Amino acid sequence: MVLRRVKRTHLELPSRAHFRPPSRPAPPGARVEHIVPCPTATWRALYRAIGERWHWHDHVARPEDELAAHLLDARVVELGLRVPDVAPPESAGYAGWAELIARAPDVVEIQYFGLVPQAIGRGFGGFLLTRAVEEAWAMGAERIVLDTCTLDAPQALPNYLARGFVAVGEEWYEGGTV
Repeated sequence: MVLRRVKRTHLELPSRAHFRPPSRPAPPGARVEHIVPCPTATWRALYRAIGERWHWHDHVARPEDELAAHLLDARVVELGLRVPDVAPPESAGYAGWAELIARAPDVVEIQYFGLVPQAIGRGFGGFLLTRAVEEAWAMGAERIVLDTCTLDAPQALPNYLARGFVAVGEEWYEGGTV
């Protein structure tokens, strides 16, 4: 097992004026819904189905009681992307997922964001990100933050930048195995 150097980029959408929704219409049949309540099994299914290929592993062994408490926290919002005939069963029927956390009265972090492999490159990322940003505003955000890294899908950083997020910092660490 060889670890590789990974660059993490810290991004923020500093204001509503910075936001640029995608120019193309929502993909046919796509809809975003709140996952309420979000069962721990659904959260784990999404974490694995979406994050496994991008080396998400920090929370694979998260204790059940800790995860359940997290999902019941009023500051946490789970969004699921439904698209007919796109989501595999192992993702609990969702083609994409976003987890938002209110970090301060006016700051919301998009903690997790991603698509199942079948949905990548089809316009769903911009659509889901737009809905996540709108939800963050509904939560009271004046500033929205998120992180991405070089282990993520190649489309991730360009999607965030296209929507108006700006890089505010970066760091290097030893990460995903090759």
